[in-house]
Amino acid sequence: MKKRTVILDTNVLLHDPESPRRFGSDQVIIPIQVIEEVDRFKKDPGEKGRNARRVSRLLDSFRAKGNLADGVSMSHGNGSTLKVAFCRKETTDRLPPELKGDSGDNKILAVALEEQNKRMLGDESEVVLISKDTNLRIKADAVGLKAESYTNDLIDVKDLYKGFRAINVNHEVIDNLNSAGSLLLDSNPKLLEAKLRANEGVVFNSEGQKGHTYLGRYHAETKSIRGLEWLKRARLGRIKSKNLEQSFALDLLLDPNVQLVSLVGKAGTGKTLLALAVGLHLVADENLYDKLLVTRPPISLGKELGYLPGSLEEKLAPWMKPIIDNLNYLTGSGIDKQGERSKKHVRNNSTHSWEDLKGMGLIEVEAINYIRGRSIAHQYILVDEAQNLTPLEVKTIVTRAGEGTKLVFTGDPNQIDNPYVDSDSNGLTWLAEKLKGQNIVGHITLSKGERSPLAELAANML
Repeated sequence: MKKRTVILDTNVLLHDPESPRRFGSDQVIIPIQVIEEVDRFKKDPGEKGRNARRVSRLLDSFRAKGNLADGVSMSHGNGSTLKVAFCRKETTDRLPPELKGDSGDNKILAVALEEQNKRMLGDESEVVLISKDTNLRIKADAVGLKAESYTNDLIDVKDLYKGFRAINVNHEVIDNLNSAGSLLLDSNPKLLEAKLRANEGVVFNSEGQKGHTYLGRYHAETKSIRGLEWLKRARLGRIKSKNLEQSFALDLLLDPNVQLVSLVGKAGTGKTLLALAVGLHLVADENLYDKLLVTRPPISLGKELGYLPGSLEEKLAPWMKPIIDNLNYLTGSGIDKQGERSKKHVRNNSTHSWEDLKGMGLIEVEAINYIRGRSIAHQYILVDEAQNLTPLEVKTIVTRAGEGTKLVFTGDPNQIDNPYVDSDSNGLTWLAEKLKGQNIVGHITLSKGERSPLAELAANML
C-alpha cells in the first residue's frame, strides 16, 4: 500500500486524541493553526477540554524525540512520522480570493496545498486532508485537494449488527425446543455453520409448517440455544413485547448475566420504555439492584448546566423530561378496568409513584457530566439518547460500572443533536459493533415502531 501524507484538522484531534497514531506508516502533519485551536480548548470543562489536554501531552511526548518542525518518528518499525507544519504566506496567496481570509480553515488548506506542491516536485506520496468538517472537505475538493472524513471509528449504520437472525429448520427441531427448552449447537450442523454470536437472538422458522416458529437466544458459555426464559418468567404489568425485536430486547434486559445491553432504533420502537420498565421491575420488585440510575447527554438546549437557575435537579429537568414522562406512564397515571383515568398504576400488586420511588432512593436522575471518576456498583444504569455521545465518552461511562451493575444504552443514530458526531461515528453504534459477541454483552436493533400509527408513519415518511 502506497504511503500517504495526511493533514489532520482540529476536530479530528478533539474527537480522538490518539488519532495521530491511527494511520499506520503514513506521515502525519499537524498545521500550527490546529495547535493554536487545540490550545484554546484546553480550559474547556467538558470532553473537548479533556481531549485537548490529552493532545497537548501526546505532542509534548513526541517533542522529546526531536524537533517537531523537522518531523519525529511515532513508533518503531513502520516508519510513521509526525510533523508540525507552518502556513507560508506565498501559499496562502495562491488560494482563491474567497479563501484568502484569516480563518483557521484557510490556513489549514494552505498547509495541505504546500505539502501537495512538494510532492508534485518529486515525492510520489499522496496528500490527504483528514477532517470531520464537511465544509472544509468541500473547500479542499474545490482547490484540488483530496479530503476524507476520519474513519477510524466509523460504523455504517445500514450494516449495524441486528442482534438476532432467522434460521429455517425442520419442524422437529422446533418441537424438541418446545419440549426441552434448549438445543445444543453440536447436535445441529446448520446451527454450527451459522456461527452465532454470544447472546444473539434466533427466530426458528419451520420449513414445512408456515407460522410454526420458536424464539431463542444463543448462550455461548454452554454452546446452546435456549428459549427466552427470562422474558417468560417476568411480570411487567402493562408492559408486554409487541414484536419479536422487543421480545429479544426484554430477555436481554431481564437477564442479570448480560451486564451491558445496547438498544438502537428509530423513534417509537420502545427502547427507553422497555429499559425503564425492566429497570423498575428489577429494582423495586426483584431487589436485584440497589438503584435505577438514569442519565442522558444534556445536548438539546445547547447550554451548560451552570447557565440554568436553581438546584441540580431543576437544571436537569428540561433534559430529563422525556425520561420522567416514561416513568410517569409506568408508575403514575394508568387506565383502570372501566377505562377511567387513575392517579396511580398498580404494578405487580404494589402501587408505586415516581415521587415515592425517588424518595425511597430507588431512582436517581444523574447528570452525565458528573459520571467521570465514579465507581458505580449494584445499580441498573440507563443511558438514554446515547447517539449524542462520542466513542470516548461511551468508553468513559462503561468503565464506571462496578461489581453487580448493569448498563443499558438506548438511542436513535438518525436523530443526532451533537455537532461533533454523526450516524456513523457516534458512541452508541460504535459500542454495539465493537462489543458484539461478548458473553456479557447483548444488542438489539429495533425497526418496528409501536408508539402509534401516526408516530410510525412520521418516522418512516418524514
